Amino acid sequence: MADPSSPQPPRESTPSLPSSLSQKRALPDGAHSPAVPSPLNPEGKSQKVQFQPPAEEGTTMGREKRTKRESLKKRESKGITGPDSSRASPASKPKEQPGEMAPLRYKLAPPKTTDFDLSRGPVFTSHHEVQDPDGSRAIEFYETSDHVYNKKNFHYTHCIADPTFPSMFYYRNTEPEPYGAHLSFEDAASYMYFDQQGTHVTSDKGFRMARANVAVREGRWYWECKVTRGILKQRNEGDPESHGHIRLGFARREASLDAPVGFDAYSYGIRDKSGQKIHMSRPKEFFPEGEDIKEGDVIGLEIQLPSERLHRKIVQGHYNPAVDLVAEEEGHHPDGVIEYPNIVRDRIPIRFKAHIYFEKIDYHTTKELDELMNPSSAPNTSSEPPHPNHPSPPLRTLPNSYIKIYKNGKLMGTPFTDLLAFLPPASRMVHNLPAGGSAGAGLLGGREALDDGSVGYYPAVSVFRGGAVECNFGPDFWCPPSELSQEQTQGKDVVMAEGDGGQKPDGKEKKPRAVAERYDEQIVEDILYDIVDEVGFWSLGLGLGLGRGGNKDEKLAGTGLAMPPGGGREEIKELVQDD
Repeated sequence: MADPSSPQPPRESTPSLPSSLSQKRALPDGAHSPAVPSPLNPEGKSQKVQFQPPAEEGTTMGREKRTKRESLKKRESKGITGPDSSRASPASKPKEQPGEMAPLRYKLAPPKTTDFDLSRGPVFTSHHEVQDPDGSRAIEFYETSDHVYNKKNFHYTHCIADPTFPSMFYYRNTEPEPYGAHLSFEDAASYMYFDQQGTHVTSDKGFRMARANVAVREGRWYWECKVTRGILKQRNEGDPESHGHIRLGFARREASLDAPVGFDAYSYGIRDKSGQKIHMSRPKEFFPEGEDIKEGDVIGLEIQLPSERLHRKIVQGHYNPAVDLVAEEEGHHPDGVIEYPNIVRDRIPIRFKAHIYFEKIDYHTTKELDELMNPSSAPNTSSEPPHPNHPSPPLRTLPNSYIKIYKNGKLMGTPFTDLLAFLPPASRMVHNLPAGGSAGAGLLGGREALDDGSVGYYPAVSVFRGGAVECNFGPDFWCPPSELSQEQTQGKDVVMAEGDGGQKPDGKEKKPRAVAERYDEQIVEDILYDIVDEVGFWSLGLGLGLGRGGNKDEKLAGTGLAMPPGGGREEIKELVQDD
């Protein structure tokens, strides 16, 4: 090897090219721009390359030096869309602060006459019948059609036209039949079959899940299930071990519908086989050895969550257990101020097979909880176990929260405590979706930590290859907890607690409330939030669908509102979806 310190021989000079040969020259920026518009080239102008003499310092090819344009991905991450978005001055696009966000508003054409019709549920087509475990009745299961399924990244709820909401694009939330708490036909995986009341569910496919149409956000709540088809209680010679399998529990919005309850970090479940508890696909022993959940068994599920006031302190990083936990147990507010949730619902009406739905961006899985479920060798935030003051909001837990399990009225124990927090920013919305992919695509940059009122723990059921379950959300239960059954033996009706989310003012626990009551609360909340949104738009001078000064094409700077590019009033889009 040559000594680097030794002198090197002189290099021969490169011969110059003949003057008759043209030398390669650098092409200016944009020389290869396509002649047709594209997301990265909104103007769609082709440029001809011409040789120009060397430019002076500070210019490029005789032109003024261009300001570098940001990429489409970077612009969408800032919530900026449209062909001229990269050229807009920062002053015209103020950055929204978490406490200043308002719902996105769209300019739509007035509703059609049919949009005022009552919302309708799915079309039911008979699929098959099964016998009740005791043989007393036949349960008919139906295939549901002509309704939208919650697809990945989007969530759908029914809406109806209402002329009393002209500023809020003329539509408000509504509910179709059957009225009351039940398993949601929309918020379920495909190939699941229901009865017409939404209380029975089954499937002839692999494990998949259905969530209820109500979510628990605070307090103490109870519901129960009866196993219609599952592990056989009595077997004769030649009988199979089971008619299918089931899992029961609670699931958040982020939990996958194409997987069983307890598959990921967003749900907690109980298996019928051996009565094991399961979370993040890790089954652990819970029931006594040799005891299964079999056909005819009634499984009760109780959940307790802290108040939303304490929950918000935890996810915002302001939780002090020495002060806040004591105040929570005593049932008073340390600062004397009652704080209400800031609900912001970004949504737009969508037409699907003569139905009108609100389409909303849904919540998505987070990297922190994915790493918690599948830890890697590389250092990450999940190396520290979840706790209320964890540096990462998705890994913060709720003190004094739990899930209890009952079997035929008998308390089996508490398989889960310190449940993971779900209020934003512990839950995050999908944002920066591909442009043109849907109505809300590309409009949520910087708005992923919104609470739209749909987050919470939902009662959830999973079924596998013939397994079937009947749900009872109350208020009349088959096998209520012992504290309630005592009232029944004394000749009193079994009435669940009512009022303030299951907590007494003096901090003592109330009896659990029936999940059916949560349905009524959600209806009241929807009405309230619709009125608040309408009044909010009017207070900003946006009555009758006009911007300030009556300019319909105005970009409303500083209000947190956004209009679709191009101006004008657009018709409701038709949603195309495979059943």
